[in-house]
Amino acid sequence: MLRILDQLEETLIATLMAAATILIFIAVVHRYAFGIPFLFPYMQEIHLSWAQELCIYMFVWMAKFGAAYGVRTGIHVGVDVAIARVDARSCYRIVLFGLLCGALFTGVIGSFGARFVWIMAQTDQVSPDLELPAWIVYLAIPGGSYLMCFRFLQVAYTFARTGKLPHHDAAQVEGIEPENAVLPGAALATR
Repeated sequence: MLRILDQLEETLIATLMAAATILIFIAVVHRYAFGIPFLFPYMQEIHLSWAQELCIYMFVWMAKFGAAYGVRTGIHVGVDVAIARVDARSCYRIVLFGLLCGALFTGVIGSFGARFVWIMAQTDQVSPDLELPAWIVYLAIPGGSYLMCFRFLQVAYTFARTGKLPHHDAAQVEGIEPENAVLPGAALATR
């Protein structure tokens, strides 16, 4: 079940990022094509006034769900300078406390967001250009926040059992193994 959730999360983020990029590209080309005299009559028939609004919404959704992905994979922002200076037992407690605080915070934000979306759904408010019901646009707040809360709890549970946090290696690309891989510390051992 978690693999399906992981795959849905990654697919949603990648799809939103790709779609927003393509839409922005098309809107920019359309805008500059207006300046070409022989294309002007054709460009005038195509209306992309809604593209900027849709891109903003897609980036908001991508950011909310991307933050949850960041917690799961260990690439979310964290400050560990102070934690590195304490003993192992204190470090364990501080990290676990921080993860649980993250879960509490995102759970509270998700609850406030859900309440806001519920109230918004009772109105007839729509977005300016797309005329989407506003509650659909704001659904990213509780959806992304609750997913992030779940990811904090998932990482906290794993950390409590194993003492390990997810770690992202910036040099490693998933699915690609370098031919001449040098293991960390191997260069020091050969000196």
